[in-house]
Amino acid sequence: MKKILIAGLIGGCILFILSYGGLFLAIRFFPKLFTEYNNPLFNSDGSRDMLFYLHAFIFSFALSWFWDRFKALFKGRVVLRGLEFGLVYSVIALLPVMWISFSALDITVAMVLSWFIYGLLQAITAGVVFAKVNP
Repeated sequence: MKKILIAGLIGGCILFILSYGGLFLAIRFFPKLFTEYNNPLFNSDGSRDMLFYLHAFIFSFALSWFWDRFKALFKGRVVLRGLEFGLVYSVIALLPVMWISFSALDITVAMVLSWFIYGLLQAITAGVVFAKVNP
């Protein structure tokens, strides 16, 4: 359990930094995509902002448990294991969530694709971290 928590905490810190750095870069290079967020669907009164900021840690702890449970299935060097882990997560969890989100919400294909790519990159990064911290 200690390995899961330590890997989750390290992964959460790294994902938090990369996520917010990536957000600023994405806004700079893809501003048109972010104008789509000026939609009542995404407006918040601020009462749940902390939940948004904690997402990297919640995600990392969940993936850390998943990694610990199934890490023996991922073979090869650290980067290859992380890549395979991210792809597996994306196919079994992220793809279905993006499918239902697009079918149920008034959002664009570009927005859903950006979420999918973002989640995939997060999962690959987490997988590489876990492969190093909790081999």
